[in-house]
Amino acid sequence: MSIGKRCRIAITGGPGGGKSTAVDLFRRELGERVVAVPESATMLFAGGFPRTREPDARRHAQRAIFHVQRSLEDLYSSMYPHRVLLCDRGTVDGAAYWPSDGAFFPAMGTTLDTELARYDAVIFFESAAIGGMNIEGGNPCRIEDDVEASRLDRELLGLWSEHPNLKVISHRASFFEKIQEGFAAMKAVVDAHAEPGA
Repeated sequence: MSIGKRCRIAITGGPGGGKSTAVDLFRRELGERVVAVPESATMLFAGGFPRTREPDARRHAQRAIFHVQRSLEDLYSSMYPHRVLLCDRGTVDGAAYWPSDGAFFPAMGTTLDTELARYDAVIFFESAAIGGMNIEGGNPCRIEDDVEASRLDRELLGLWSEHPNLKVISHRASFFEKIQEGFAAMKAVVDAHAEPGA
């Protein structure tokens, strides 16, 4: 199957939502129809970029994450021009992690509307913390507790809620059912961007 119009999907959500697992499963299932763009924050923090709660340091970190995320998406778009991009997080996400002065988008030299327009669809995986479940999963880059994960989930959803093609995958007791729902939503977007008759 060939892809018509360039398509970019942001797969996002609060910490402990299962989005990174979902991206990997979707990529394996759909093969060469898609390519997964890795999460820039995990790449930076796992590579030794310091992670701290100090406000000025958080601003520097989110600025770096934003520019790496944008560059990664554009790089993968150039390398794989005929594939749908599955983006593990999107450039909007940094606003939820930015210190609460509301200046994230001006600091990045952009607007929320501009960043939302980068994505044809958004699949939002609600954090397990929303359902009262512990999000501890052995991820050494995660520093949020369940309360903070719930707060971030709500802030992220508020930011992405303005996207016209948003699909929210709610928390479920069964992660398998959650992944199934997410896969169906993602596949529908991929199929919708396929060339007619392909």
